[in-house]
Parts: sequence; C-alpha cells; structure tokens
Amino acid sequence: MATYLHLTHLQHLSPITPQNSNSPLVSPIPRHSISFLHSRWIKTTHSLSTRSTTRSSLVSADVVTEQTNKPTLRELCQGHVPEHVLRRGEEVGFVLPTDVQEQALPILFSGRDCILHSQTGSGKTLAYLLLIFSVLSTRRSTVQALIIVPTRELGMQVTKVARTLAAKSGEPGTEEKPCTVMALLDGGTLRRHKSWLKAEPPTIVVATMGSLSQMLNKNILKLESIRVLVIDEVDFMFNSSKQISAVRKLLNMYSANIRQTIFASASVPQHNRFVYDCIQQKWTKADVAHVHVNPIEPMPSRLHHRFVICGKNERHATLLSLVQSDAPQSAIIFVGEQSEKSKKAGNAPPITTLIDLLKSSPAGCSEILLLDEDVNFNSRAVSLSEMRQGGGYLLVATDIAARGVDLPETTHIYNFDLPKDAVSYLHRAGRTGRKPFSDNKCVVTSILTSEEQFVLRRYENELMFQCEELFL
Repeated sequence: MATYLHLTHLQHLSPITPQNSNSPLVSPIPRHSISFLHSRWIKTTHSLSTRSTTRSSLVSADVVTEQTNKPTLRELCQGHVPEHVLRRGEEVGFVLPTDVQEQALPILFSGRDCILHSQTGSGKTLAYLLLIFSVLSTRRSTVQALIIVPTRELGMQVTKVARTLAAKSGEPGTEEKPCTVMALLDGGTLRRHKSWLKAEPPTIVVATMGSLSQMLNKNILKLESIRVLVIDEVDFMFNSSKQISAVRKLLNMYSANIRQTIFASASVPQHNRFVYDCIQQKWTKADVAHVHVNPIEPMPSRLHHRFVICGKNERHATLLSLVQSDAPQSAIIFVGEQSEKSKKAGNAPPITTLIDLLKSSPAGCSEILLLDEDVNFNSRAVSLSEMRQGGGYLLVATDIAARGVDLPETTHIYNFDLPKDAVSYLHRAGRTGRKPFSDNKCVVTSILTSEEQFVLRRYENELMFQCEELFL
C-alpha cells in the first residue's frame, strides 16, 4: 500500500490509506523535493515519480550561478561524501545534479534501499557511487561495496568512474589509505584477482555474475562486511536465464537488514510488482523507495524516431541508402541474434554478412567495427577503445551494446532488425543523445517490413514516442 500526497496541500487523498499521520507507510519528503516538484502528484514510500527533463551533470561553473534554485551536487552531498571525492567530481565536471540524483541522493543518504528508475544516461551510476563513497571506511581491509553488472563493457565504465572519484588529489596531510576498486569481470585474469583478494581486499568490487560466482564458490571472496549491494540493469539480470538464479542466491546470501541494496535500470517492467517482490523475498528492507524519474516520457525528447518499410530482400540496400543519405559521423547499427535454425543450416551470422556488405560498399563512415557477444573480450575492448579515441565510426552490434555502452559521439542508431520488445528498443535508442548539453537532434531509424509495422506501433504506445515514416 502507498500514500498519495498532493504537494501543495499535503493531504492524504487515497481512500484506502490510513488517516493516522504516524503510519509507517507515510515517508517524510525532503524539502528540496517539494520545491522541485511543486504541485504534481507523487507516490511516496515505495515510489517517487515526477515528469522532468533529463539533464547532464556535466556543466560549467557559470551555469551554476544561473540556476540558483537548483542545489549543486556538493550541497546535496555535504556532510555525507568525503571532501576529496566531491573535489574530484567537480574537477571532472560533476557540478549540478541530474533529476534522478537530486531526488535519490537524500533518500540514499538516509540509509533506505532504493530502486533507481530513469532514462538511459540520466546519472544513476554517479548517484549510487556517491552513496557508496559516503559509507566506506578505508581503514577496514574488507570488501564494503559490490556492484553487479550484466556485461564486461558496462563494468569497465562503472570501474572507470569509481576510480576517477576515488583518486586522491595529491594534497599532503592525509594518511588514510586510498579506496581501491577491483573490476572482477568476465574475460579478466582471475589468477591476478585471487592474489589481490588474498593480499588485501579491495574496498569496491565491480563484477559480472560469472566471475563473481567463481570467486564465491572457491571461498576466495568474502562478503560478510558488505555495506552496499548494487544490481545495475536489474531488469536484464532478472530476465537472463543464465544469471537470474545466481542473482537471487546473492540477494538471499546475507540479510538485507545489514546492507543497503540498490537496483538500477532505465526499464523496470511491472515495477509495482517488482517492489512487492523485493519486500516479500526480503531482497530489500520494507521501506524500499522507488525513485521513478520521467515516467510520462521514458524516451529522451532529443531523439527523432523514423522508420522505413521495405521488402525482406531489400533490407541491405535500404540500410546502405540510409547511411549514404544521412552520412552520420558516428552511428550504431543493431542486428538481431542468429536463430538456432539458421545456425543448424550452416548459414553465416547476419552480423558477419552485414559487415562484409558495408566494407565492400562506398557508403559508411571512416571505420567499421564489430561488437558481438561471440567476439572475444580483448577484441571487444579494442573496438571500444578505438571508437573513444576519436574519429567517425560505424559500429555493427548485437544487443550487447544496448546495455551500458557509453559512446557520447553517437548521433544515429539504425535498427537493421526490429528489437524483440519495447524495453530493447528503449535501450538501443538510449545509446544516442548522450552528449551533455547538446541541442543536436539524434536519430533512431528502424528498417521493417509492412508486417512488422504493428510491432513498432506497439512500442510507440508503450514508450510514448512518435515515429515518422521515411520514404527513400
């Protein structure tokens, strides 16, 4: 049960809500949230929802003076996050909070478990990392925070941000040990990680479930002293047949009462049911908060959605025509997974066929790269590194790139194959429109047959966006 409040009058309006103001279901609302949300409706205790425009944390100092009504990250974190972490954040440009950070940080600092539910690129990672740094004690030689991610690529990005914030500024006078961050990810060198864990455990571990399970099964990694557990891309983790049992086992391994648990994702289908399961299964404490930013507009408004209808045998020609006419500086082409039937028939994977076609065509960007689950980890890392070093790129990828891969220069997304569901569409589209404070329109184009058009319309209804037909 939850309480509905109108923030102008602060009255209990739900007929099923107890009128006793001391009810444990009624949670205090931070003063900054009331001024920010004004007279909109929100759902408290298990859900906090607002419609708002996603902003980046990366701003210049003069923007801060212009937006005096918005607290800075320093103001939100003062008294919770160590000074050197705040200073490092400001050095790399984290000055103003995004909407999810502004709403979630006071709740996180209060010690409550939280479900962070907001658009891709909205700042969920920084929100939970700031909470982690607020509770760590570097005097203790134990693992105190564990962040679970679905892919190596996302894990490397989270690790990079965590290490950036943890880095000491080099000022004298501090004798505290540095906070160490271990990336325990699939494709890594587990022997080196074993030595590290035995010598002196890291403070924060960012892990994929496969590598983590190996360490736990061999009793090399101890989690008895863990203070914060984060499950990133939680909907993906719970929908993955390979990972769900291990994730459930981890959540039930230690009592939720002795840790702070955070779930994060741009998409949490049936989120009310998920909140209920979190409490019933004791994955979280009973007062878990669901911070849902922009539920009315889950898709960033800067994205322009288009679709092209063609015959099945015309997909390749249509894509080449689109790439030639758009001339994107940097783009991602999403291709569907090869079916088992196609594999048994001995057919080449569709992603390989498409790569060959693009390389033999005059159309395209300066470089064509591949990101696929079947490609070894080192090759995937090299591809991402090359793209981030500058220059245009055309990345051909399966849905492994739709979760967490951060390539801010990407301006165009092409769905060579329609995503399998609305959630997949949301995450694919979220790979563009990630450049801070840019007003440039980013484009998402889907190639489909006339029979598939109704599927796209269903995604439009579910995600509340409009898709325009393009005629070539």
